[in-house]
Amino acid sequence: MWMPSQLPDIATQLKAAGYKGDPRQLADLTRAPMNAVVKVGGATGAFVSKDGLVLTNHHVAFGVIQYNSKADRDLIHDGFVAADRAGELPANPDFRVLVTTGFDRITDRILNDARGKQGRAYFDAIDAATKAVVADCEREAGTRCSVANMDYGSDFYLIRQLELRDVRLVYAPPESIGNYGDEIDNFMWPRHTGDFTLLRAYVGKDGKPADFAPDNVPYAPPAHLQISTRNVQQGDFAMLAGYPGVTYRHRMASEFKNQIEWQLPSRVALFDGIIDTVEGAAKGDKAAQVAYASQVQSMKNNLKRAQGELDGLRRSDAVRIRNTEEAALLAWLDKQPDGAATRKDIDAAQALLSGAMTTRDRDQLVSSIRGSTQLLKAALTVQRRAIERTKPDAQRESGYQERDEALIVGSFKQVQRRYDPKVEKAILAHLLAQYRALPTAQHLPEIDAVFGTTEADATAKLDALYAGTKLGDETVRLATLQDANVAASTDPMLVAAKTLLPAYLRLEEESKQRDGDLLRLRPAYMRALNAYSKSQGRAVYPDANSTLRVSYGKITPMSPRDGIDYRPLTTVQGIVEKHTGQAPFDAPKPLLDAIAKGDFGTTADPVLKTQTVDLMTNLDTTGGNSGSPVLDADGKLIGLNFDSNWEAVSASWYYDPRFKRAIHVDMRYLRWLLAKVYPAPHLLQEMHLPAE
Repeated sequence: MWMPSQLPDIATQLKAAGYKGDPRQLADLTRAPMNAVVKVGGATGAFVSKDGLVLTNHHVAFGVIQYNSKADRDLIHDGFVAADRAGELPANPDFRVLVTTGFDRITDRILNDARGKQGRAYFDAIDAATKAVVADCEREAGTRCSVANMDYGSDFYLIRQLELRDVRLVYAPPESIGNYGDEIDNFMWPRHTGDFTLLRAYVGKDGKPADFAPDNVPYAPPAHLQISTRNVQQGDFAMLAGYPGVTYRHRMASEFKNQIEWQLPSRVALFDGIIDTVEGAAKGDKAAQVAYASQVQSMKNNLKRAQGELDGLRRSDAVRIRNTEEAALLAWLDKQPDGAATRKDIDAAQALLSGAMTTRDRDQLVSSIRGSTQLLKAALTVQRRAIERTKPDAQRESGYQERDEALIVGSFKQVQRRYDPKVEKAILAHLLAQYRALPTAQHLPEIDAVFGTTEADATAKLDALYAGTKLGDETVRLATLQDANVAASTDPMLVAAKTLLPAYLRLEEESKQRDGDLLRLRPAYMRALNAYSKSQGRAVYPDANSTLRVSYGKITPMSPRDGIDYRPLTTVQGIVEKHTGQAPFDAPKPLLDAIAKGDFGTTADPVLKTQTVDLMTNLDTTGGNSGSPVLDADGKLIGLNFDSNWEAVSASWYYDPRFKRAIHVDMRYLRWLLAKVYPAPHLLQEMHLPAE
């Protein structure tokens, strides 16, 4: 996962792999094709027309689809095609498209006041410098800025992004196409999923970012990608650009051990339990099922990812290999002139990590109690915001500054469509049962005060809490954001949040103290790793951190196990073979009829003599790369990334080139669906594609 700025340094390898463009141009995020690649929601997308049309995954835009769905208008099930621009539907208010306009190294500005400090003081110095840089950057209206931390505190970059706030749903296939196979096929090959959605970004009439308004106009991007009309095949060059979330490939050996022995198994159990709880509580209630569809879908994906990551790390023997690699690194370090000082910092970081593991079960549960809810989370946000608003803006906690107000309001508005009281109570009851099973010494008095210490207490208190609160009403909920005396409110949910908040603040303080020291100490490990790798003749890219990265390779088959060989292209025949008429293999009738008719036109593969669906490459991807465009040697769009294979889900922690594959929607399938199955000739014309 190369930083674009590194690509000129590996130009020889890129050319040898088949790339026909200039690697130096790829290093400039303000030039095509990189400036056509955007951050969409928590993932990636790309502009595909001059009028702000954005291509991303169905699952990336699933929250937008769900937000516009109701029991009597189920766009998840039926799909959606806007007949014209007036018919395009507004996304949930906090959904964003971010266009990167700048990426500058600012390490000295961030670290200047932190040098010589430790712990919380070190954290606060970096936090203050970061906020100051961001505030200065965001003086330009419509700009969203952030500071990216490279190599765990070694380097810092200022990222400038145009924040497009008016995003609308243009085209979404039915879930039975966009999520064909659901969790059964998730992370599996062969795959037959049309995981794509088209959105459109709008701006005000002055061309600047604006909130939704009927008279806004389509955004004119600085560049857009052209979807290829040529046929691709095994061995063709492929390159992916996107915003991967976080990787941990340069973490310490002890962290690999913790990930495999505790974190992943506990995460599997956590997600599995919440999913079962939500589905049980919403059973027979169509409105509740629609309200929680996006959350359940996300958790199912994360659950399967965690299980696959665990299996993959065990298969690759990652703990043993990482221990061996780290031992070699430290042995080399001990022979270096400055090795002793560096080793001292590494050992101190290790001690901090070991200490954090003593309360890991409690910390995960307490975080989930907040993060898995809507109303309780909103109440905690209100009470924390009331505290933060008494401070100067620059001293407020990130997430509660003036720059965050629109996102807070947007999240409060969407609660109404993603909440059901009986489901939220069930989630909390489930999590609290696990919390009560923790050692008494790890209990937090604030949680015991609000929810009690027995199952009977929790049931009674939850019933009273949700029966008495008025925060389920959107008008009331939004009004709390304007209430200067909200801390004195008698609403039971706000009272509970006020009681709970000191516990969350206390845990946050402990975390910041530890994180400050880790920010100071981890760079020693990275300096040693980079120097050691250089001595071995190897280049090192920083772990992914939601900044733009590029991977290159080829359309590649796979042999995951003895006697099994997978070709890298699937066809519509696989849709028919898997079809059972029952979810998740319930291909819609228009699709089955079109397959039976066999009218594929120019989108048919000339070798396979039928319509392709998905393709597989050896590109390096992880979470966040969903929706990343896959380009050919000429820079044209041939695929849309949406998944990894089961054998490589562990790539966030350990990259094994034998097994790492990425799965993409073949653009020929998208073109055929828009031409023959759920027709949108106006969109094909807009993207300069044949009408077939």
